[in-house]
Amino acid sequence: MELRVREVAKLFAVPEKRIYVWIKDKGLPAQQISGQYRFNRAELLEWATARQVPLSSEIFGGQENGSGSPPSLAAALQVGGVFHGVGVFDRESALREIVKNLPLPDSVDRELLFDVLLAREALQSTGVGDGIAIPHVRNPVVLHVPKAIVSLCLLATPIEFGAMDGKPVHALFSLISPTVRTHLHLLSRLAFALRDAGFKTAVARRTSADEILQEARRVEAGLARPVIAAIKEGQR
Repeated sequence: MELRVREVAKLFAVPEKRIYVWIKDKGLPAQQISGQYRFNRAELLEWATARQVPLSSEIFGGQENGSGSPPSLAAALQVGGVFHGVGVFDRESALREIVKNLPLPDSVDRELLFDVLLAREALQSTGVGDGIAIPHVRNPVVLHVPKAIVSLCLLATPIEFGAMDGKPVHALFSLISPTVRTHLHLLSRLAFALRDAGFKTAVARRTSADEILQEARRVEAGLARPVIAAIKEGQR
């Protein structure tokens, strides 16, 4: 879904003039179509996460229409797994280890997936700061998988990843989705979780998979409460 300046300003809770300033001075990703700016939701999430700019929870609203309920971050992470003590020495070896660990069907070409992720990193690092990276491509990685997958690799030794803040990376999240809608949903949930101190601390301390999943569930439960409250308010 392409967003307009007015919609993006609402998501960031800033005046529309600020959006134009961010495009010019802060590299906010935008395309001009017929003289007007249009924005890609996934690119906005990536930009906001890397710069730790708060986003309104309303960013989820445009993604959850349609049949079925998108999976929770915790559910996708449980499918993908949390891998501790992953030994790598650079960005390329880290991406290879990610692809190796992903629980993918035999029909998936892992070498092609690695090439796609590597090409994306060559364009711009997916290091979002504070030692975390989210390897993915601007056009979501959509594969024939039965369930959405989010995996987390916790590295034995931090590596240089070209992150904007210059810090080495110690944790890498990767997303594989059966649909574009699901990819955007999970990316937004992950971006929201990475602004939560408890979730980030659990990742930074390399706690157990159960503890990290518990933190993910807590964050998502807190996200759901305002939605439930709004529904109840509308029913009065």
